[in-house]
Amino acid sequence: MSAAHPIISITGSSGAGTTSVKNIFEQIFRREGILAATIEGDSLHRYDRAGMKAKVAEEEANGNPNFTHFHADANELEILESIFEEYGRTGKGRSRYYIHDAEEAARHGVEPGSFTEWKPFAESDLLFYEGLHGCAVTEKANIAQHADLKIGVVPVINLEWIQKLHRDKATRGYSTDDVQQTILRRMPDYVNFIMPQFGLTDINFQRVPVVDTSNPFIARWIPTPDESMLVIRFAKPRGIDFPYLLSMIPQSFMSRPNSIVCPGNKLDLAMQLILTPLILQMIEKKRRAHF
Repeated sequence: MSAAHPIISITGSSGAGTTSVKNIFEQIFRREGILAATIEGDSLHRYDRAGMKAKVAEEEANGNPNFTHFHADANELEILESIFEEYGRTGKGRSRYYIHDAEEAARHGVEPGSFTEWKPFAESDLLFYEGLHGCAVTEKANIAQHADLKIGVVPVINLEWIQKLHRDKATRGYSTDDVQQTILRRMPDYVNFIMPQFGLTDINFQRVPVVDTSNPFIARWIPTPDESMLVIRFAKPRGIDFPYLLSMIPQSFMSRPNSIVCPGNKLDLAMQLILTPLILQMIEKKRRAHF
C-alpha cells in the first residue's frame, strides 16, 4: 500500500458484472480529472488461448478435469504482484492486453486469443485493476497487501450463472450445455481461489434477485436491477457516514452494523456516493505525500 501511488483493485469472477462497475469508476475518474493506469485481469493469464487449451488437455490426461482460468497456476500472479509492488513504490509499471475477439484484434493488430506486447504505463494518478485475482493470496503471491482500496463484485451464485449463460451464448456462441460444463469445471477453483478474496475486500457489492432464479439454466431473462436488491458490506465501517448514505439512497436501510441494503437500480448512485469520497481522499494523500 502506498499513499504516493495508490492502487484500486476490483475483484469478481466471470459473469459477475465487474465490467459495469469498471464503467462507474471510469465515470468518477473522468468527472474528477483523475488519470488512471489500468490492468485487465485477463492480461495476466499465463497461457494464450491455444496454450490454455493444451494445458487443460494435459491436466485432464493427468487426472485433473477442473483446471481453469480461476486457478492460480493459470495466471501470472507473481508478475501481477510485482507490478503492484513496483507501482506502489515508484508510480511506474507495465501492462498488456489479452485479445478476446476480432474487434479487439483489429484494434490492437494481433490475433484473437493472444496477448499484446508489454508497454509501460503512461503518467497516472493511480493504478486501477479489474479482474479475477485482485485480492488473491497464495503461497507464492500476496496481491491483496498492495491494494489501497479493494472492491468485491459478488452477485449471488445463481444470478452470476444466469449472467454468464446469457453473455456466453449471445456473444461467444456457446450452447447452454457448453456453459454448464464450464461452470461445473470451474467450481473447485472458484471455491479455492475466487471466493476467499471476498473476505479480504474493503467493500463488497452483492446483487440479490427478488425473482425466482432456482434453475439458472432455464432462465429466459437476466433479472433486471429493478428485480434485485443490492447488499453493500463494509469491512471497516468506522468513518463511513451511514446516516448520509441512507438519506441519499432512496429506500435503503441497514441490515447489519456494516451493511446497507438498497434497490438494485441504485448501484450507480450508491457507488458514486460511496467511492467518490474514498478516491478523492486517496488523491489528497497522494498530493500530500509529494510535498
